[in-house]
Amino acid sequence: MLDPRKLRLLRELSRRGTIAAVAEALTFTASAVSQQLSALEREAGLPLLERTGRTVVLTPAGRLLVEHAEAVLASLERAEAALAATRTGPSGPLRIGAFPTAARALLPEALTILGQEHPGLEPMVAEIDPADVSAALRAGTLDVALVHEYDFVPPVVDDSVETRPLLTEPMYLTTRSALEEAARDPWIVSTPGTLCHTMTLRACQAAGFEPRVRHHIDDFDTVLLLAAAGQGVALVPRLAAARPPAGVRLTQVKIERRTLIAFRRGYGEHPALSPFTAALRKSTARATQAGGHG
Repeated sequence: MLDPRKLRLLRELSRRGTIAAVAEALTFTASAVSQQLSALEREAGLPLLERTGRTVVLTPAGRLLVEHAEAVLASLERAEAALAATRTGPSGPLRIGAFPTAARALLPEALTILGQEHPGLEPMVAEIDPADVSAALRAGTLDVALVHEYDFVPPVVDDSVETRPLLTEPMYLTTRSALEEAARDPWIVSTPGTLCHTMTLRACQAAGFEPRVRHHIDDFDTVLLLAAAGQGVALVPRLAAARPPAGVRLTQVKIERRTLIAFRRGYGEHPALSPFTAALRKSTARATQAGGHG
């Protein structure tokens, strides 16, 4: 019988590429991961890994087993969700990941609603960039997360994650009336490696220029204050642009940001997810009705 815990390690190896990366993500030692994978090979009766020096790649049998592991682990997730549903009501920790704008604009009211309607739940929030969400969900450090996707940027989550749409919002350009007008301006962009950074660069490239980056700032409130101080132009989403500082003119551009609720495959039936989603939708409806541009 194949051990699901070892299957999880093999799946992570297929995605992360090295035993060291798997060990770091799942808080094991590298030797423990290696021993567990060797044990899985004995259980399978076939070589699953090819080792060449420090490099490890999956054999055809290893890749085949990873495909089945996805289904097995999703089934186990559904079984745990079904067991949790037999309790008297949603209770216990709910580990939530969110990008900064959502954590500020959507979660506080959502958690207030959740606490009033389901006091047995213990929400625990951590800020996280959407690019890191899939790995955190697979590792079990998060149960559910808010992620965003932009035009010009590929989907952020992988096939181990399910998503449900929450919000679509327009993007705004500070100061200028069109992207093409900002070709010679200094730019305020997010940290390299984030989705916001990639979106801005690709949007500018689609408009025919490479942005001249002056500042790297992830917090949109700070971005708007720098724009008000004449430090550059930027692209900001509607949630962040509800109350721009004096002196900042915002122009809607043909770019959208989509916010999604993300969770592990099989977790969709967990009794904690439905009340959290309902509270989040109420909070989002109020946030989008409260003002802003567009």
